[in-house]
Amino acid sequence: MKPLMMAGIIVAMAAAAAGIIVGIRVLLITVIDRRIARFQSSLIEKQMTETENMYRQMRSWRHDYRNHIQNMKILLSEENYRELDTYMEELARDLVTVDTVIKTGNVMADAVLNAKLYAAKNLHVRVNVKANIPKNLPMSDVELCAVLGNLLDNAVESCARLSEEERFIRIFIGIIKGQFYLSVQNAAGEIKRKGEGYLSTKRAGAAYGYGLFRIDRIAMKYRGFVNRKNEAGVFATEITFPLAESI
Repeated sequence: MKPLMMAGIIVAMAAAAAGIIVGIRVLLITVIDRRIARFQSSLIEKQMTETENMYRQMRSWRHDYRNHIQNMKILLSEENYRELDTYMEELARDLVTVDTVIKTGNVMADAVLNAKLYAAKNLHVRVNVKANIPKNLPMSDVELCAVLGNLLDNAVESCARLSEEERFIRIFIGIIKGQFYLSVQNAAGEIKRKGEGYLSTKRAGAAYGYGLFRIDRIAMKYRGFVNRKNEAGVFATEITFPLAESI
């Protein structure tokens, strides 16, 4: 076989192999993207359910508002101040559990944050939040909520595996050095790692690792940076994004 023909065959085979590799890569990315799309759809549906549950309890409290006022008037007219004080304390505790206290400036983010933190408080997780979301974010509200939802789901699930006295979540969202900055710290037990990265601790089949992958993809899309780290009993995720006007 002539050298020129041999070289042509080798080049053709190399091109075919390269084409197959590219095709497999595109197929894998397509499959992963479809799974992430299904997972995100499921996540948003779950967030909507959680938010609706929280608002349903708020509506229930408001529905009973007149009855509460009437009961307090009766106790007041009877000069039963001790029982009135007890009654008001119980109402105050009940109201705290349903009051939407997180107001970030972004309505969709407020819904997600309040729903997740409502779930955390039901598990007796100590929560500390400082959040202010600017208007000029590079990503869509859906993408922002996907990031928040995944981070907080992981934080709540991590706390749920620990004793009540160990549970805490700290959240900071704002602008630092001209960039959008988001930090979530939570109590953590077992931490799974693979090389320099972290693995999901969800049970098999429970959208294993899709949340972490989704966060990383959104960060990459908008030239953001994700930093995950753990110390004894604490897991932290920091994410920074350039604001829209600086991209």
